Amino acid sequence: MSDMASGVDARLSTIVPRLRERLREDAGRSRKGRVRQVVGVIIHAAVDEVRLGEICDLVDPKTGRRARAEVVGLADEEAILVPLDDMTGLSSLTEVIPTGRDLQVPVGSGLLGRVVSALGEPLDSGPWPPKAMEGTYPVHSYPPPPMSRALISEPIQLGIRALDGFLTCARGQRLGLFGEPGVGKSALVSDIVRGTDADVAVVALVGERGREVREFVERQLSSEGRARTVIVAATSDRPAIERVKAAYVATAIAEFFRDQGKHVLLAMDNITRFARAQREIGLASGEPPTRRGFPSSLFAALPRLLERSGPAERGSITGLYSVLIEGDGTLDPVAEELQALLDGHVFLSSDLARRDHFPAIDVLRSRSRLMESVASPEHRAAAGKLRNLLARYADIELLLRVGEYEKGSDPVADEAVRKIDRINAFLRQPPNKLENVETTSKLLQEIADEGT
Repeated sequence: MSDMASGVDARLSTIVPRLRERLREDAGRSRKGRVRQVVGVIIHAAVDEVRLGEICDLVDPKTGRRARAEVVGLADEEAILVPLDDMTGLSSLTEVIPTGRDLQVPVGSGLLGRVVSALGEPLDSGPWPPKAMEGTYPVHSYPPPPMSRALISEPIQLGIRALDGFLTCARGQRLGLFGEPGVGKSALVSDIVRGTDADVAVVALVGERGREVREFVERQLSSEGRARTVIVAATSDRPAIERVKAAYVATAIAEFFRDQGKHVLLAMDNITRFARAQREIGLASGEPPTRRGFPSSLFAALPRLLERSGPAERGSITGLYSVLIEGDGTLDPVAEELQALLDGHVFLSSDLARRDHFPAIDVLRSRSRLMESVASPEHRAAAGKLRNLLARYADIELLLRVGEYEKGSDPVADEAVRKIDRINAFLRQPPNKLENVETTSKLLQEIADEGT
C-alpha cells in the first residue's frame, strides 16, 4: 500500500506542475493582445493585465514566427515591451500572449565549466540540459536583509601582488576596476579569476567582442579554473536587453552557489556597457535623459544590482566590476556613481600601461575600504610604509629627472629612491605568475624591512 501511495505521489509531483503551467498558458491566451507599433527596439502592444517584468510570447499567426519579450513599461492602455529574441518576421498581426512568469535562469552544479547566454541558454557545444541541474532561479531578486548578513572578517586571495599586498580585498567585498580603454582591465579580470581562492567564479562578459569569449575560455582560463567557472556572455552585437540581462543572470547564478554556503567570485566585464544598454532601453521607451543622457532608472537599477553581491547569512559573493571611464572619470556619471556604491576602487593608469607596466594599477589612487578589517597589523604597516615611499618618490621624481635632487637632504626620499626598483618589480607581475597571499605578504614585508 505504501509503495502504491509513493507511486501516486511521484506521478502527482510531475503532473501538478504541468497542469499549473497549462493553466497559466490558457490564462495568457484568454487575455492575449496584439502588436500596435514597433519603434527601434521597442514594441507597443494592446494587451490587458500585464505587469512589469512579465515575459510575453510573441506569435505571428500567419508565419508561425515566435519570440519572447519582457514588459518594461506601461503607457496609457498599451504595454511597452523589449524583445528577448530577434524580431525578424514579426508583423502587425503578431499576437502578444502573457505567460504570467518573470524570467528564470536554470541553475545547478552542471553549469560549472559551461558558457551560457544572457537567457541561460548554452553557447558552447556541450550537452543541454547538463546533469546535476537543480531547477531555476529568478533573474530579478532582492538582496539579503542588512541584519542577516554575516560580518566580513577574512580576506580573499586574488593572486595579484598589487591587490593582495596594497589593496587587500575581503570575502564579500565589492571592488571596482576603473580604467580607460586599453589599460588591461579584461586581462586583469582573467588573471584574478585564475588566481582567486574562491570556491566558484561566475564571469559576466557584457558587451565584449565576440572573439574575446572563446579566447577567455580557451586561452586565459586554465583547465582547473574553467572547472569551477560559469561564463555568461552577451556580446556587443546582441540586443540591449540581452546585455542588461547578462548582468542579472550572472548575479542570479552567483546567488545560487552562495545559498549553498560557497564563497563566490562574481566578475563583471564590464558594468559600463550594462549601463549603456540600460540607457538605450530607457530612452527608447520614452524616459527623459538626465545626467549625460542617462535616464534616472539607471541610477535606481545600479544599487539594486550591486547590493545583491556581498556576504549573506551563509556564503558570500565577492563582486569584481570593471568600469570603463573617460579621461580621469570626474565627468563620467556612471563611474562617479559606482565609486560611491562600491567598497573599494582600483584605478588602472594609462601612463603605466604606456611604460609596459602591467598590471597598470595606480596604487596611490586606489583604495580598499575593507583592508583594515581583514589584513594583519604587520601587513598593514608594511603596505602603509611602501605606499608612503611611493608617494614620496612621486613628489621628487621631477627633481631626479633634471638632476636637482640632493641625496641626504631627506631620509624618507632617500629610502624611496633606493627601493623604488624593488617596489616596481613587486607591482609588475606576468600573467602566468600568480601568487598566493602568504608569498605576497612575505615579499611585501621583506621590501619594507630592507635596510632597517
